Amino acid sequence: MLELNGATYRYAGYARPVLHEVSLRVGDGEIVGLVGPNDSGKSTLCLVASGLAPASIGGELKGTLTLDGTTAAGLRTFELAERVVIGFQNPNTQRSGIAATVFEEIALGPMNLGLPVVETVARTRDAISRLRLEAIVERDPQRLSGGQAQLVGIASLLAMRPRHVILDEPTAQLDPEGTRLVGEALEALAARGTSLLVAEHKTDLLDRLCSRIVVLDAGRVVRDGSAGGVLDDPELRELGVEPPARVRLTRAVAHAGGDPRALEAVLR
Repeated sequence: MLELNGATYRYAGYARPVLHEVSLRVGDGEIVGLVGPNDSGKSTLCLVASGLAPASIGGELKGTLTLDGTTAAGLRTFELAERVVIGFQNPNTQRSGIAATVFEEIALGPMNLGLPVVETVARTRDAISRLRLEAIVERDPQRLSGGQAQLVGIASLLAMRPRHVILDEPTAQLDPEGTRLVGEALEALAARGTSLLVAEHKTDLLDRLCSRIVVLDAGRVVRDGSAGGVLDDPELRELGVEPPARVRLTRAVAHAGGDPRALEAVLR
């Protein structure tokens, strides 16, 4: 379990905190979606939930981050990486820069965990298969499209098979097929007991994946509930979040005088 309790975070050099008393729990095997308008603090919350803020980037954190009952305070970056991993919106920020091929790039995570070669290769091949990357495994990681690089970055995380995964806009550069593959891979991770916190603008993806949705606004949690309850909330758009297509369509049918229950049965 990953748990934040009363987390208030201020970046180094900032006069005011970006997050304010955020409490959040992500259970084993649970996928929690994180939404909110631009500059609501989603990326900062991802950094705090991963332990990188303040362990790696500095700043001041009040409150606690707990990973499987152990406080993260004082853990060094490599110790955090054994428990929780984070994927960023821009895949170039997590590319190693030393791997000659995509296969080697994906294998670096398991290698750094000190796993045997046989296990490292098996995990790497499994991650490649899940995201259908077979055609580019021999390619230079620096010569990929934005979407390909994003899939490789996610595959690198999958290969580590961590207990906790934090993803910040993981499908930002992906087409619908790539988004679908990522969704299926995350479901498989959750089925193994991994807890996932996914910050994402694509509420259609979160509507399908998540058991819970958290809405962040101005660094504070303003909604935390079941995915259906939050995404169906009539006030969601006023909070700067676009409802999923399912909600928009059923509302349009109701507005036109039709029966939205019949449409919703098909969409679900």
